[in-house]
Amino acid sequence: MNLPVQPATGRTGHQHAKPTIDNMPPTRSKVSGVLAVVACAVCCALPLLIAAGVLTAAGAAIVEKTFFAVAAGLAAAALGMWWLHRRRSAQRAAAAGATCGCGGGSCGC
Repeated sequence: MNLPVQPATGRTGHQHAKPTIDNMPPTRSKVSGVLAVVACAVCCALPLLIAAGVLTAAGAAIVEKTFFAVAAGLAAAALGMWWLHRRRSAQRAAAAGATCGCGGGSCGC
């Protein structure tokens, strides 16, 4: 079996692409954000559930506090995951020598 002969000097022409900074939120952050919006929507629907007789006023007060805390926690988690993803992406790009950011002479992308 004959294999192609690789040139002894120089590179073969294969170069790796430099990673760029990914500003888009990751999927886990999007899912957490959507769940936070759903929890907020349920909080807004509580008066309708009380009027329909599904919840009592005491039950709605407990559920409202719970859903508010869940929505705030999910929103904070979504923002935290997005920030961490952005930070890791910027670190990878800086390690690879990308010129985006304050280290490249111009602050900001």
